[in-house]
Amino acid sequence: MSSGSNSGGLMSSAGLVRYFDSQDRNAIALNPKTVLAFCILFGVSVQVLSLTVA
Repeated sequence: MSSGSNSGGLMSSAGLVRYFDSQDRNAIALNPKTVLAFCILFGVSVQVLSLTVA
């Protein structure tokens, strides 16, 4: 390849940036605090169940 030819690296990544930056109107929007609270409650319930079963 000559030094003057364009490899297309920047051009091909521009479509990915545009794709991941767009917000989908049909997507489920969750509050991060809700997800964190669910994970903590799920972890605590697994620990409680593991203590009662064993």
